[in-house]
Amino acid sequence: MKKSLSVSLLASVLSVAAASAMSADATAWPAKTVQVIVPAGAGGDTDFNARTMAKYFEKITGKSMVITNMGGGGGTIATSQVKNAAPDGSTMLFGHTGQLIVNEVAGLADYGIDAFAISCIAGVDKGTVFVAGKKSGLKTVGDLVAKAKAQPGTVIYGTELGGYSHLQGLIFQNLAGVKLKIVDTGSASEKITSLLGGRIDLGAITFGAVKDYGTTGDMAVLAQFNGERNPLLGNIPTFKENGVNFVMEKPYIVAFPKGTDAAIVEKMASVMKQITEQPAYAKDLEQGFKQPVTYYGTKEALAHLQAVRTDFMQYKDLLRQKP
Repeated sequence: MKKSLSVSLLASVLSVAAASAMSADATAWPAKTVQVIVPAGAGGDTDFNARTMAKYFEKITGKSMVITNMGGGGGTIATSQVKNAAPDGSTMLFGHTGQLIVNEVAGLADYGIDAFAISCIAGVDKGTVFVAGKKSGLKTVGDLVAKAKAQPGTVIYGTELGGYSHLQGLIFQNLAGVKLKIVDTGSASEKITSLLGGRIDLGAITFGAVKDYGTTGDMAVLAQFNGERNPLLGNIPTFKENGVNFVMEKPYIVAFPKGTDAAIVEKMASVMKQITEQPAYAKDLEQGFKQPVTYYGTKEALAHLQAVRTDFMQYKDLLRQKP
């Protein structure tokens, strides 16, 4: 009996020691360069946020991050790459709700946030706006709602079908009680070309990309998607100020392959928090994409993303059908 108890006690001690050693190894992370896979091309808002994070990550940890842009498949190529990577902390995803939630809602992927170890929300895009082309004659959200109600299906909204901006259009229709003509125009740059040419009337685009056109009068910036005004955008009203209770901010998500040691996941969240406390980081975000600093720790990030997923799932059938 005593021998059995001793063996059991020894096994327990060894188990605790092994767990402690693993935890120590994990909290020593990163020991080498971390690959960050971004499901978007270089130069856009997601890529900018990832590279800005990487710059300060190296300053804080002394280890570098290598950004790998992996577009295609609406982001599914990149998310699959991370999902199937070794859960050893060497591979990380930096994406947003478009790739990790909207793709699931749209049926482009058969997995979502539950397939990853979510570390944190590193930032939130608060610079996207509804913008109308000059030829549309639209100057305000009130103009848009009035025209779309008087002439249903005549206001042309350009988007990437099945993508994030498609969902933005669908939610706006629902909340404003209107019907738009939703067409596939492709990327943000293609939307801008179509707006300038009068081939579409309306689009959802990052403010920085259309700011100059708003100044020249070639476009009218109608509203921002934030719950409260982002003062970095200047005098642009929210949808709520225009009588449409529409808030759709886009979080940037840091995630690891499922099964990654929780200590690594938490360590990354801690490092990201330290990054957001750097005044120079805040200045970089402001100058880059008129983006204020925002951060959610692991638990808060998961709760927020689950709520967003539940909200978006209401539009599953609409997002999966062709307009």
